[in-house]
Amino acid sequence: MILNIICIVLIGFGLLFFLGGAVGILRFPDFYTRMHAAGKGDTMSVFLILVGLAVYQLSDFNVANLLVAGKIFFITIFIMWASPTSTHALIKAGLEEGQKMWTRKDGKEDPQA
Repeated sequence: MILNIICIVLIGFGLLFFLGGAVGILRFPDFYTRMHAAGKGDTMSVFLILVGLAVYQLSDFNVANLLVAGKIFFITIFIMWASPTSTHALIKAGLEEGQKMWTRKDGKEDPQA
């Protein structure tokens, strides 16, 4: 019962991160901020969903489910390595192609600068 609740919470937070990434892709003004939203949201959401699925597989403990959970963990590790790397490569390609960064048009100074 407790493992099912943990799985539901992990998968629910993963879906929430997917939603946040989708909103970021739609709302952010330029290529770089959209890629940031896509990269961060995608990596964390897939991580949370796959960990939730692996924990669910371990709720009925036997050798077959242990192997399936192990495979899910290896997929999770691969995605945690590959997603930021691919996002970085896409942003570098955008820089090399001359994608312009968004700037404020109202003349106000950026408080973060």
